[in-house]
Amino acid sequence: MAMRFCILGSGSAGNCALLQTEGARVLVDAGFSTRRLRELLATVGETFERIDAVFLTHEHGDHAAGIEGLKKFPHVRVFANAATSRAVQSGLDHRPDWQIFETGSRFRFRDLEIESFAVPHDAADPVGFLFHSGQVDDLFSPRRSLAWLTDLGHAPQHIREHIRHADVLVVEANHCSEMLKADVKRPWSVKQRIGGRHGHLSNESARELLASIASPRWQKVFFAHLSRDCNSLAAVERTFATLHCPFSVVAPGSGTPFYDFQ
Repeated sequence: MAMRFCILGSGSAGNCALLQTEGARVLVDAGFSTRRLRELLATVGETFERIDAVFLTHEHGDHAAGIEGLKKFPHVRVFANAATSRAVQSGLDHRPDWQIFETGSRFRFRDLEIESFAVPHDAADPVGFLFHSGQVDDLFSPRRSLAWLTDLGHAPQHIREHIRHADVLVVEANHCSEMLKADVKRPWSVKQRIGGRHGHLSNESARELLASIASPRWQKVFFAHLSRDCNSLAAVERTFATLHCPFSVVAPGSGTPFYDFQ
């Protein structure tokens, strides 16, 4: 098993994924209460006792709410950059086992090699991740990679280079621009934030991003972090109908089965 992963939950109510390798079980974000995370882990046959680490993209509650409950699981390491750790720590009554990395750096955790990269979002120092595991030219444990890209208003060139070579890409398709404009629940200021250059990717922006990348090696693309009110599965599927690789759309509040890297 070079790498396998599943999305436990995705959307404005919370975001979390489980990534497994031969030597590690880690969460990408932890945007639910610890109780809810335990329930979600149980649905895929895992427990918090077996989780080794959490990798945080940024401090917003729908990505970091579960860190408070880690005081019950002191063995879990929490990887974050300095600004994110400070923002999260300010709301905690305990100190997690912070593992601080510098945005843009490459580092290792067990049999994972991780690249972090800056993303434009209205948080302290938000990042995306590129996870690698396995060995080059090893038939039994081939090198595979997962790119994690959510919560960004636009995609500068360095992001395109990071996600181009991933085997599997998880990317935000947060809203349909027309549905966001027509929404009556959100004030104009919130709509401006969501659609701004430090907000969230629309379906159209995500399509332009993927179409701009020459010769990607993606085996599969997962579209995640959908707005419950301002997007729909049908809208995302229409937008990406001509994408030249298999894709799945993650419904708001839902997860995915395990994906085993080929």
